[in-house]
Amino acid sequence: MDSAAPGISVTADNGLRHRAKERLYVACQVAGWTFFLLMQLLFTGLFRDKDSAGVEWAIFQTVAEGLLITHYTRRWLTKWGWKGLSWRPLIPRILGMALLLSATWSAVGYGIYYGLLQSAWPTKYHPAAVLSVSLFNGTVLMAGWLCIYFFYHLFDRYNRLQIEQLRLTSAVKEAELRALKSQINPHFIFNSLNSLRGLIDENPDRARQAVTQLANILRYSLQSGQLETVPFEEELRTVNDYLALEQVRHEERLRVRLEIAPGTLGLAIPPMLLQTLVENAVKYGITPRREGGEIAIVARDEHDELRLRVTNPGSLSAEGNSTGVGLRNAAERLQLLFGARASLRLREDPPGQVVADVVVPLGPGSGPAARDLVPPRVADEPGRPARRKDQKAALPA
Repeated sequence: MDSAAPGISVTADNGLRHRAKERLYVACQVAGWTFFLLMQLLFTGLFRDKDSAGVEWAIFQTVAEGLLITHYTRRWLTKWGWKGLSWRPLIPRILGMALLLSATWSAVGYGIYYGLLQSAWPTKYHPAAVLSVSLFNGTVLMAGWLCIYFFYHLFDRYNRLQIEQLRLTSAVKEAELRALKSQINPHFIFNSLNSLRGLIDENPDRARQAVTQLANILRYSLQSGQLETVPFEEELRTVNDYLALEQVRHEERLRVRLEIAPGTLGLAIPPMLLQTLVENAVKYGITPRREGGEIAIVARDEHDELRLRVTNPGSLSAEGNSTGVGLRNAAERLQLLFGARASLRLREDPPGQVVADVVVPLGPGSGPAARDLVPPRVADEPGRPARRKDQKAALPA
């Protein structure tokens, strides 16, 4: 049933749009022809002859005929597909159709009033001259009606095209985002299992604890895979589990320093963003070095931006054997979700220290509403104590 919901929504939207267009058409027809009727009555009252009795009836009849002719012409325009044409092929068709409608309008009006009803000719001018002027005036009026009608449909078609392009762009971005997410989990699992492999023979009890921590991480990965953004606090908890697992393996070689501003815990980041940066720091900054080193995680809320920084010892040249999948995906997800203001930059400053800087915009026009988040879970998974939102993130011992 869920798969049918989008189709039902689109059908309902199209139905509402069609009814709104019909109401607008009726309102414009009534307003336009009523205005034309009032103008005709006004000019007739100002410049009428003494012998032009009953001319008001002729005006009402003429306006009614014009309304009916344009209304039924609309059906033929739809049938012939003229509403899908551009201006260049439309212009000669508008002129020809205006002349034809004017001739029909004049023939019907004069035929009924002076032919069928045998009314007296009300003016001293020759009928041919009067018919020529009437044909010209009618052509101008019908051309104006057709131009307004087609201008509306060209504008409506342009709007629908823009909406379809936005939908297509949104669908493409969503597909790209899903594809990027699908690359993150296998990449993360591969690195985590490599860490666990060295623990099983050394200390089974600690290995079991590490498996529980890995289960927590994988559970978070699966749950966050359904979300575009997660609270930074949730991500930080997962990073704590990951660092606890790595500290079992590296012991004193891995030292961690956290500088987390309390106001950043509820802000939104893409899931697995910080985890990817920390994982990269451990793999290339700690594991290859016999003496190990310190990983620093800094989070600040500055100038309506969430600024994250992860530093680790090492050099960018030493990471030449890296595939770069995790960092490249993290940067692409930031761009897809938050636009051009978001960034992820990797640099070496000072020499021997690799710094990853992330900027996540929080203001209007920055993608998802970064401050309007699903609140963090009240209780965590088994084996992990619940944390309050105002509680500081604890580092593994």
